[in-house]
Amino acid sequence: MSPRPTASPVAGVLVRPADIGADGPDGGGGGGAVWRLAESGRQLDADVVRVPPGSRIDSHAETDLDVLLYVIGGGGELETPAGAQPLEPGCVAWLPHGARWAVSAGAEGLLYLTAHRRSPGLGIRTAPAGAAAPAAPVVSRDEGGEAACLLSRICPGCDRPAEDIGARFCSRCGTALPVA
Repeated sequence: MSPRPTASPVAGVLVRPADIGADGPDGGGGGGAVWRLAESGRQLDADVVRVPPGSRIDSHAETDLDVLLYVIGGGGELETPAGAQPLEPGCVAWLPHGARWAVSAGAEGLLYLTAHRRSPGLGIRTAPAGAAAPAAPVVSRDEGGEAACLLSRICPGCDRPAEDIGARFCSRCGTALPVA
């Protein structure tokens, strides 16, 4: 029996300015994510976020992921412990994991794109081979992901998924597997 062919992702335009409110960052709508990257099999997450005029996204830190922020329209300020920095169309900001930041929109509102490595999902971790199983499943943010996602189990040597969830080395070529 020959392996089933898999569909390859196709490059292309995903959204146009008119689809997210080209008439301005407030676009007549409220705040929040107005577009999200949702294609299957992706290794990237991205959102277009609208912050209404005079509003803000309170200070927070992404503990696991670096985030790239690109200002599409409007203006405002990026607030960090080091001080406030102006945001205007075309600005690119790096928000390293663990760094605290907030965003304030100016009088025109603010429209920006964020992009980062796909977030790991919550998952059930199994006990290592030979260890006693815990009384209750251990939920971990560091391991898991979506049930259909095998990206953390792809061998860098032969590009095939590991056969065993807890494997440290590829059973096909012997290459060390990435640490999840």
